[in-house]
Amino acid sequence: MNPVKFYTSDPWLKPFTGIIDDRISKCEQKERHLAAEGTLADFAMGHHYYGLHKTGEGWLFREWAPNASDIFITGTFTGWKEKPGYRMQRINEYGDWEISLPSGAMTHGDLFKLSVHWPGGKGERIPSYAARVVQDDRTKIFSAQVWNPDKPYKWQIKKFKSAATTPVIYEAHVGMATHEEKTGTYNEFTENIIPRIVKAGYNTIQLMAIQEHPFYGSFGYHVANFFAASSRFGTPEDLKNLIDKAHEEGLRVIMDLVHSHSVKNINEGLGLFDGSPGQYFHINNRRNHIAWDSLCFDYGRDNVIHFLLSNCRFWLEEYKFDGFRFDGITSMIYYDHGLGKNFTSYSEYFDGGQDTDALVYLYLANKMIHEINPGALTVAEEMSGMPGLAAETVNGGYGFDYRLSMGVPDFWIKLIKETRDENWDMGKLMHELTQHRPEEKILSYCESHDQALVGDKTLIFRMLDAEMYTGMSKSYHSIPMDRGIALHKMIRLLTFSTAGGGYLNFMGNEFGHPEWIDFPREGNNWSYKYARRQWALAENKNLKYQYLASFDRQMVNLQHDFRILDDLYINRIFENNLDKIIAFTRGDLLFVFNFNPVLSFTDYGIPLKGKFSVLIDTDDPALGGFDRFDRKSVYTSLKKAERHSINVPFYLYLYLPSRTALVFKKEPVRKATDI
Repeated sequence: MNPVKFYTSDPWLKPFTGIIDDRISKCEQKERHLAAEGTLADFAMGHHYYGLHKTGEGWLFREWAPNASDIFITGTFTGWKEKPGYRMQRINEYGDWEISLPSGAMTHGDLFKLSVHWPGGKGERIPSYAARVVQDDRTKIFSAQVWNPDKPYKWQIKKFKSAATTPVIYEAHVGMATHEEKTGTYNEFTENIIPRIVKAGYNTIQLMAIQEHPFYGSFGYHVANFFAASSRFGTPEDLKNLIDKAHEEGLRVIMDLVHSHSVKNINEGLGLFDGSPGQYFHINNRRNHIAWDSLCFDYGRDNVIHFLLSNCRFWLEEYKFDGFRFDGITSMIYYDHGLGKNFTSYSEYFDGGQDTDALVYLYLANKMIHEINPGALTVAEEMSGMPGLAAETVNGGYGFDYRLSMGVPDFWIKLIKETRDENWDMGKLMHELTQHRPEEKILSYCESHDQALVGDKTLIFRMLDAEMYTGMSKSYHSIPMDRGIALHKMIRLLTFSTAGGGYLNFMGNEFGHPEWIDFPREGNNWSYKYARRQWALAENKNLKYQYLASFDRQMVNLQHDFRILDDLYINRIFENNLDKIIAFTRGDLLFVFNFNPVLSFTDYGIPLKGKFSVLIDTDDPALGGFDRFDRKSVYTSLKKAERHSINVPFYLYLYLPSRTALVFKKEPVRKATDI
């Protein structure tokens, strides 16, 4: 039986099915072409062929540089001079260069580069497949480093399989995960942060800024060395140990993978690697990314696909990552990078402004990643809602497991900035949180790192502003403070409980980390003050951050204990816009939200039959609330029949305090008289 195409679930796609089928046909044609002698994984072996490798006889180094006329390896072992014994030989018309060196020609820790000559010029370059790149503290110059430790890392968990299904992701940045005003390390993250993540209940870590990037303040988005784990955080063994320890704790580890563009830096990057601008990137008006000041890959070239697919495979097998968040997908798949578009019409997905080559690459990447590791997790950072992006390839999609629901945090920020909460529309709120394409699963989130970078504010900071500096003591109360604390919990719970798949949080946001993210730069006198996390705030028993952290643990445990996100169905009971009440069930849990800022309701009827006990009450004083709800009682649905009435429905009558959310578990009914 032929698999059902994803577009059959959306009648609005009917006029475009021919275009969709044609695009997937191109994907399949490219797959047959590249995997003619095996599989896509067999094709993606560039990191085993190129780069520096230790052999039984010594060293073998290869590079691809078709426009080069001469290449020398230079380094600390040559005094950074071109020497005949380190001159590479071109071995084929394709542009491969090779050199074999004796064991003593270089040793572990040596620094090296390539001196690449081309017609009319030359330049120093870092090898394209360099697996270790370091920066000189004094000169700030980056070089490749020979990395061949006497004792290779010994994995404790050789084949990890997560027990979790739906991802509940803790997005983290190793460098800023320290409380000190410095760059944190892999080892410090392993020792200090992994236990925090375990305690918080998350099942997946998403590491940002792993691929080597020259400018720390780019948050890892301007990658220069795609196969090198950033050395500013430690050694390759340190990163492997981090992942190993996370696996021991049952945590998946995925990484932010930047294949949407590359840094412009010539000496560190790939822009003019062999003197030719078109080796990896476009050479026309599509070369420069107008918004990011970076270079755009030419996905129509087989060598580019080979390089990027090999990069995917490298991180999976060398570091045992469990998948990827693919950065900047919207930028990749539209010629105009999706800038200035609202994507309100289906025609915008099929009007000829899409880069089919990029879509083909994404299809191949997902196909190969899941071929290597069927349990791998792939997430698309994509805001346009391109149909089929998060549909399985077997159903005519591009194969991502999840798409980030990027509109949700934008919606929350806009709502808080522009609308008083007494005027929030409950129906619109639920619509925005639950809308997604029928064929896809999404990761919902209130805020990621994007909402905290310089120029923006986190949700808690936007609601509290200056009161965060003076009012976070548990003994302090004010209308803005109490409002912000209450809404911070309610916004998170509503986003989490309505997620059409998984959930994501950026480290520290779960306890309302104050202020913004700002990496050291000239404009702030190279300060690390805002490029860190003040973990002690959440541990201080006198501060309200502890309330928010405790609430987040209770919320996340709803997935751990009840797997509510595994079931995508949400039974919406009602959204009462006048009263500001939302009620729905998911699995065996009932969620009731009273967003009314001033009114509490007595005997508010929820049309639902059963017995219910309280799991979470955001008004619990242990969570920073005012203890207005009885959490110890079991609540039973009742019939309130009028005289001569028939077929009277059951109602669950509840007291609903203002600005409070309640989560109930449906209890088993032993006999009919129980309700």
